[in-house]
Amino acid sequence: MSNTPYQDTVIITCAVTGAIHTPSMSPHLPVSPDEIVEAAIGAAEAGAAVLHLHARDAKTGRPDQTPEGFAQFLPRIKQATNAVINLTTGGSPYMDVKERSLPAAAFAPELASLNMGSMNFGLYGMLNRYPDLKGWEREHLEGSRDLVFRNSFKDIEFVLSLAKDLRIRFEFECYDISHLYNLHHFVKRGLVKPPFFVQSVFGLLGGIGNHPEDIAHMKRTADRLFGEDLRWSVLGAGSAQFRIAAQAASMGGNVRVGLEDSLWIERGVLAKNNAQQVSKMRTMLEALGKRVASPSEAREILDLKGADQVNF
Repeated sequence: MSNTPYQDTVIITCAVTGAIHTPSMSPHLPVSPDEIVEAAIGAAEAGAAVLHLHARDAKTGRPDQTPEGFAQFLPRIKQATNAVINLTTGGSPYMDVKERSLPAAAFAPELASLNMGSMNFGLYGMLNRYPDLKGWEREHLEGSRDLVFRNSFKDIEFVLSLAKDLRIRFEFECYDISHLYNLHHFVKRGLVKPPFFVQSVFGLLGGIGNHPEDIAHMKRTADRLFGEDLRWSVLGAGSAQFRIAAQAASMGGNVRVGLEDSLWIERGVLAKNNAQQVSKMRTMLEALGKRVASPSEAREILDLKGADQVNF
């Protein structure tokens, strides 16, 4: 974006709850529709231009990828904030692509996530840190020892074709360098049009690491493949969340925070809510001389269709 009026403007995405962390890990993780609404509105008020949303079963906290689950909070969030709403098509690694795509197909959001390749998806390292997990939570983590998060070329084509007539744009989630090349493959085939909102994911077991050289390598490769059409963003899993975001922002990138990616606000201190992380990120960005994008600016930067064109 070096030649745009938004050169020093950074889009903050907030991923409110996700499907990785479980309720026993933090009392502050939003689970019920009311909690997700409150968390999303708070994040938007703190400066998040994009809200990345998952749904959960209100009683158990399990990931819920039914349209009915999302319908309990989407209209309420839209009515309360102007933020861009980004629906997951990643869902949970335990779901197939058709199940994962149901909410996007039903609600036609401005933006949806799309994972750009299959990968081992190891969550079991958290078992030692959380000995008091309940029921499905332990199974959820233990099962990841033998879990391949499937995102085949056929799966990706399925989501792209599903979204074409709905004019959904994508946050392309790239967990490794190969995922950038997978995206480039679809660009060359004419199935994806610019600009390309690439969310580079660092620090999940099975994907690229979180060393500063990993961040630099991902940025160099994305720049080479997509040039001026790139809208680069990063998320750092766990304790590296803010370090990675600060490095990426200094390199001209956008950032993502939220309790989906990290439960913490600082070492050993749980974040009380998503807004707390957004506020900290905003302070860091402004200290770097950056401006935080408004929802309207994010829509222009990402070439989105507008909130009046969604089905909720």
